Amino acid sequence: MSSPNDVVITGIGILSSLGEGAEANWNALRNFAGPVLERERFAPYTVHPLPEVDWSLQIAKRGDQRQMEAWQRIGTYTAGLALEDAGIKGDEALCASMDMIVAASGGERDVDVDTMILNKVAEGVDDVGVAINEVLTTELRPTLFLAQLSNLLAGNISIVHKVTGSSRTFMGEEGSGISAVQTAAARIRAGQSTHALVGGAYNAEHPDMLLGYELGHYLSRGGWAPVWEREPVEGGGIVSGSGGAFLVLESREHAEARSAKIYGVLGPVAADQGPVGSPETMKRLERLAAEAGIAETTMIVSSAAGIHARTADEKAFLAAHAPGIPVRGVTSALGHMRDAQFPMAVALAALSLSHGETIPSLGSGFEAAADVPASIGVLTLGFNAAEGMAVVTRAQGAGA
Repeated sequence: MSSPNDVVITGIGILSSLGEGAEANWNALRNFAGPVLERERFAPYTVHPLPEVDWSLQIAKRGDQRQMEAWQRIGTYTAGLALEDAGIKGDEALCASMDMIVAASGGERDVDVDTMILNKVAEGVDDVGVAINEVLTTELRPTLFLAQLSNLLAGNISIVHKVTGSSRTFMGEEGSGISAVQTAAARIRAGQSTHALVGGAYNAEHPDMLLGYELGHYLSRGGWAPVWEREPVEGGGIVSGSGGAFLVLESREHAEARSAKIYGVLGPVAADQGPVGSPETMKRLERLAAEAGIAETTMIVSSAAGIHARTADEKAFLAAHAPGIPVRGVTSALGHMRDAQFPMAVALAALSLSHGETIPSLGSGFEAAADVPASIGVLTLGFNAAEGMAVVTRAQGAGA
């Protein structure tokens, strides 16, 4: 039974290796012919690269574009796509009263400056501290230093798109994306918010991002394979992807009052994290599944990272607690987007329901044939920590 405070999805912005915009990504996914990959630039690592983007379509001022790092441009651009899709972009009243919750990383380092410092250390300078300070004070742009602040993505969205309601930023890989969606949905359900912009972005094509993963032995060194089948592939299993996903969430009452199109209804978002290990993880997943109700759905969209141990745990959980429910590991097509993983999975579930079509198998025998879903469970296990689940159901009535 519907309620005025049901959380509905009215806007979707996606930027990925498959294309720009919700419809372009949906069409590429439903006609999936294989991933778009960059194998040479970062060899032996493979990434899902960003396509060519005309940033001025969503970030009009060149000055705004220049002062943003790549991940901020991706996020600000994708947020604009979501606002445009929801019919909110340019509406001063709606943007001024709109809440914003962003999943963000800690920024990108200046690789050239880091290299200068490492070269000076290798040369055997007398005082390393003095050498570091000399390089930092002469070579590091103040704007880049400020760009390390994670909440500057939200700041740029506010400046460019005039979204000036309350603002929150979460950090912490996939957990930040889960918490962002969970918080936005909870506020709307409680009547504390009427509409919110929520999502995240990630730039996989930056050396320090790849270095951070490889130091933990997380990256695949053997190229691409479907996310469920990377155990035999050399390396840790992650194939990163550049891109972003933003959602416009509204109360049903607010959406219907402005005759907005509704992609789907978002149920409660269950989230947790704890010790990484099969027994502990399985107990958390069982509890989250009961809270979210994913065992009662007709399909599950997973943003499994591909990391060997965690993905094996996820497959075991699905086999035990969601037997017979077809699963789609969308990371196979898009790559691992870290902060944007959970919002992306929610977005693709909503697109499937609104189009009345199923996501096809993405190259893995683990992904069984499926009928058109009526409800979709969303599942994200972070590559290192954090788990989240939710259910998206088909919209009924006005706006569907």
